[in-house]
Amino acid sequence: MSALLTDYFDLETIQQLQDALAAVARVPVRICRPDGEPLVGPYSISPEANIVLRAPRGPAPRDPLDVPLLVDELVVGWIKVDREALGAGREKSAPATQTQALLRLMANVIARICDRETKLHSRVEELATLYKLTAEFTEQRDLQKILDTAARTVVDVMNVKACAIRLLNIERNELLIRAVANLSPQYLDKGPILLSESKIDQEVLATDECVYIADMRTDPRVVYPSEIGREGIVSGLCAPLTYKGRAEGVIRVYAAEPYEFDWFERSLLKAIAAQAATAIVNARLYQAAVKSADIKRQLNLAGVVQRRMIPAEPPVIPGFELAAIYVPSLELSGDFYDFIRLPSNNLGVGICDVVGKGVRASLLMASIRASLRAHAVNVYEMSDVLEKVNSDFCADTQISDFATLFYAVLNVNERRLTYANAGHIPPLLIRDGQIRQLSTGGGVLGVDPHGHWDHESFTLCSGDVIFAYTDGLSEAINFDDEAFGSERVEATVLEAVATGQCAEGVAKHVLWQMRRFAGLQKRFDDLTLLAIRVL
Repeated sequence: MSALLTDYFDLETIQQLQDALAAVARVPVRICRPDGEPLVGPYSISPEANIVLRAPRGPAPRDPLDVPLLVDELVVGWIKVDREALGAGREKSAPATQTQALLRLMANVIARICDRETKLHSRVEELATLYKLTAEFTEQRDLQKILDTAARTVVDVMNVKACAIRLLNIERNELLIRAVANLSPQYLDKGPILLSESKIDQEVLATDECVYIADMRTDPRVVYPSEIGREGIVSGLCAPLTYKGRAEGVIRVYAAEPYEFDWFERSLLKAIAAQAATAIVNARLYQAAVKSADIKRQLNLAGVVQRRMIPAEPPVIPGFELAAIYVPSLELSGDFYDFIRLPSNNLGVGICDVVGKGVRASLLMASIRASLRAHAVNVYEMSDVLEKVNSDFCADTQISDFATLFYAVLNVNERRLTYANAGHIPPLLIRDGQIRQLSTGGGVLGVDPHGHWDHESFTLCSGDVIFAYTDGLSEAINFDDEAFGSERVEATVLEAVATGQCAEGVAKHVLWQMRRFAGLQKRFDDLTLLAIRVL
């Protein structure tokens, strides 16, 4: 703090104070610096008498009429009266004791004005610091830097010994230390602060108000009083870190001596805490957004890789038309279809739907596809292929993981189809305007490691159409919460076949009718369509 009266008043104001004081006391008065040098020009009681107070030199002697101007126990100036001048104007002056009392009263008034000015300057500086802190919080995205800045700023602006910021853990049952200023490592290692055991923090978070602790060494609410004493902490003030009614943690300030925080200091700490809480939430949201963007980028890359597992175009087979449509609901899908070239002019055709969607389903889908391709090439019997795929699937998954699979082998030379259905929605065989469901097989994959599947074979005729799909088609919902349903699927397929549509036309017609039915309603499942038409 400065020790000059001119830090509080300009010279013109000091001159006016001196003149007014001399006029009231009816004695020649000079307001001087701490070393006794006058600050402004002299004042005479009577212009006719021309009495002028001589300027003292050097440290002033202790005179009963010399009154110090004290601000926080520091001498910032003197009010002095010259004895000779007082004697020359004695007939117009008040008695010395009255003069002394009046001068002391005026010194006290001036000191109070200086003290108020000091506090006003401090408040302005504190508010300016709060403004700068808010601006810094707004620009800062690093959560740890925000917390460290808040702790240091609180210590500086409130002139306290130390500050600590604790944030609630994920379970919201413990306050974890995240930033400190001027606290020793030994104190920080004192132990956990469980919310159930800390009555002070419970009160802070319950009331959303500051809680004052007069003496933390003896207060029964304090969890670690002995450690508090060793750290040299006496008084404390705790404020909530709250954002939109949700508590994020607490901020504590500590004083090294008994100290009672005034209304402004409590309001200032709470304002800083509110700004810090907002900055904490914003930093977390920013970090979550960055992380989310990175995850989305990784998912997009994974989606690109997964789509490479899906045939870009159906193979060209003499005497047949093949078409497929694949529409994942997310970046990654649990559906897949595949065409597998087999010996002796055979073609493996598979369509699969793994439970769930997203990353987990996509990984399971890749596992089933790899297993199917490996066993389809080396195993002749259809039932054996599904049993081996099921065995692999059960070995690497949990009981809650399962999948449906329709797998068929098309003998191109003989126009013969052999298939087995592992719990999949039965594909449709449309022949002469009639629908037959291809349901021979068994249960879903992934439930019984010793499961068995039957198979069926039949010869295809010209004009036959086989249509397979996943439940993303039949379970599509419109705005009335009505499902597209298997009956609409069958009617739509019959309609497309009756009009002589090619395999691709049949698939697109069914997809178009489903979208007309669902409108703009969001899709919640992956969608795969597969159509084979015999020429």
